Amino acid sequence: QSSDVVLAVPSNSIFDSPADFSLLPYDSGTDSRLVDAIGAAKVVVIPAIWLAQVPALLQSDVPVVVDGYDPVTPETLSLGNQVTNLQTQLTQAYLRGDFFMCASERQRYWWLGLLEMCGRINAHTFQDDASLRRLLDVVPFGFPGSPPQHTRPVIKGIWPGIEENDKLILWGGGLWNWLDPLTAIRAIALIYEQRQDVRLVFPGTKHPNPDLDGMPTQNRSALELSQELGVLDKAVFFGDWVPYADWPNVLLETAVALTLHHDTLETQLAFRSRVLDYIWAGLPVVATRGDATSDLVARHHLGVVVDYGDVEGVATAILQLLDMPALSLESQFAAARQQLSWQQAAQPLVEFCREPRRAADVGERVGNPYYISQLDALSQDRDHWQNLVKRYEQGRFMRFMKWLSGLRYKL
Repeated sequence: QSSDVVLAVPSNSIFDSPADFSLLPYDSGTDSRLVDAIGAAKVVVIPAIWLAQVPALLQSDVPVVVDGYDPVTPETLSLGNQVTNLQTQLTQAYLRGDFFMCASERQRYWWLGLLEMCGRINAHTFQDDASLRRLLDVVPFGFPGSPPQHTRPVIKGIWPGIEENDKLILWGGGLWNWLDPLTAIRAIALIYEQRQDVRLVFPGTKHPNPDLDGMPTQNRSALELSQELGVLDKAVFFGDWVPYADWPNVLLETAVALTLHHDTLETQLAFRSRVLDYIWAGLPVVATRGDATSDLVARHHLGVVVDYGDVEGVATAILQLLDMPALSLESQFAAARQQLSWQQAAQPLVEFCREPRRAADVGERVGNPYYISQLDALSQDRDHWQNLVKRYEQGRFMRFMKWLSGLRYKL
């Protein structure tokens, strides 16, 4: 069974349209083009934070997959924002979804609590499947089946102060408040006292999405600490943003990758896609304990897991990994890649899209007073959340669709 795949994107976005699926531009959640597409769809996949902005989905019988990959509430709290209205909006997704996907078993426990709170764990859904995986399953981030290829130098020999023989220590992604770049900088300063060939690079300090410009970051504190320790533009380097097409080149120029964070609720629920990129490229990883991806590093023996804020532990781990033979972890990475490809990771979603269905409790929800009252709340504060929604629109789902376009069959 095959169907065409259509990706709806904001009209002000710039995306290349892969050959295997088409792009549908829209201006808002009430855009007639989007409404018509929903009416013709066999299944709709949508981030939890965006569903409430599309009234047509609440009025339609189309099966809806809710993507709960991003722990939106903890991230919003970490940015110093209130979440009351956000939670009202998210409740629409909890009530409307026919199938939910999240990124880890940790997240699944969180989602089970949210769905229970909204009455979605009931006799109908339980009798349909006592494991509830027909309602909620794990679809983590994956990576392509083919390995990355180095096509041109991007950092080594290109950035001033970084030579071809230097050892790159990579901080992938932004410097968001829930992460811990300052520990990374302090650790590199310690290492630099022993060897001067290490280069910690932060290539993602300015996100290309203008809607993220106002989000708080640790860019300034990281820059100031680097200056204070005397390692700025010597052992620590900052860039604006690396285009996605060049990301494989950066990965393959790197010796060791970092993923460090604080002990927060966000950490407990996060699944950091950059760590999957590191595994894809065979990069040894230094990871702070506490999140699902540090568990991956530990389980597959792909690097070193350290404690929160452990400067000396991070420095020791980096030196240990730099001194290891280049191919010493090859078998561990090969085993991890077999389990973490998109073909494996996306299987529950692929199966649902092949045979889409309404949830077992759909009849009960239609007459549920709580459900009806939540629908009435949709008219409140919709515009307020449009900017927040845009921050999540262009991330994980677009990258999944890039993988999807490479399949030889269509859903």
